[in-house]
Amino acid sequence: MPADDLPLADRLARQIDAGGPISVAHFMAEANAHYYTSRDPLGAAGDFITAPEISQMFGELVGLWLADIWMRSGHKANPLYVELGPGRGTLAADALRAMQMAALAPKVHFVETSETLRDRQKANVPHAVWHDDLDTLPLGGPILAVANEFFDALPVRQMVATPKGWRERVVIRARNGQPGCFEPMAGFRPMDSAVPPSLRHAPEGAILESSPASATIAYALALRIAKQGGAAIIIDYGYEGPALGDTLQAVRGHKAANPFAGPGESDLTAHVDFTTLGNMARQAGLRVFGPVGQGGWLKALGIDARAAMLAQSAPERAEEIESARSRLTAEDQMGTLFKAMALVHPDWASAEGFNE
Repeated sequence: MPADDLPLADRLARQIDAGGPISVAHFMAEANAHYYTSRDPLGAAGDFITAPEISQMFGELVGLWLADIWMRSGHKANPLYVELGPGRGTLAADALRAMQMAALAPKVHFVETSETLRDRQKANVPHAVWHDDLDTLPLGGPILAVANEFFDALPVRQMVATPKGWRERVVIRARNGQPGCFEPMAGFRPMDSAVPPSLRHAPEGAILESSPASATIAYALALRIAKQGGAAIIIDYGYEGPALGDTLQAVRGHKAANPFAGPGESDLTAHVDFTTLGNMARQAGLRVFGPVGQGGWLKALGIDARAAMLAQSAPERAEEIESARSRLTAEDQMGTLFKAMALVHPDWASAEGFNE
């Protein structure tokens, strides 16, 4: 059977048999590429639910945030709404509806490689233009960009501290011989030079993650904003690095799963290093605001008032609306684990909601 026709687990096993262990980043990239091109993972029938699917309030406030910074920056002509990994298009539909209230009607551009998700997006935002990457975005007007739970799905490189120094963490076939299963181990390639000096003497078994793919995309987006004007809002779960810890995780059917079992059948994600994203933006000449907790950011933008307004207009949904507001903002739910960061052109107004 041709390799391309094999199940992903078999193809990865062949790669390992032929060339030796593969990196965690390679494993994650292959698994997520298959996963996102083969299904719609969102919603109750899928594997996970994102903030736009929880409540219209999320997308509306993102849209109003973009409209606000656009207005305070001089109503620049020919703006582009650009969303990276737009899911089903739910966030964009809600954001664009809110923008219309501010007389903002940008042309819509989606960066999305999954044909399955593109079909869902077309139903919600039929006038969008789709791109495989940022390179084909049009030049000209300012960019109003959104990346919600986008960077967490990009592959991470893992390094592990061993008695002989830092080594890249790699993936091998499961030693118990179970079909379709893999497991990580420390490789042989020295990686000490890739570890910040402050972390080089970490205890044995410590893991350090980085995401070159995330850094590359963040820098490319920042360069476009630096050239064309505009701002971006990035919302994801993560931390301010550098920091130690294995954050690679898998979700299947709304439950935690083994990241190394059944590749391509679960959503693989890792926590986002906001410090790296911010540094990429600064290198391109942008101002960086945050990160701050998603809950605090949404409250600063008025989610409490918006929830009260929705509940008043639909009393029968008051409990549902309050539950959604709490899920998005409470510290023990999405309020602090999820963070927001803004990247803004130096000539544009300051970003609201960041207490700066």
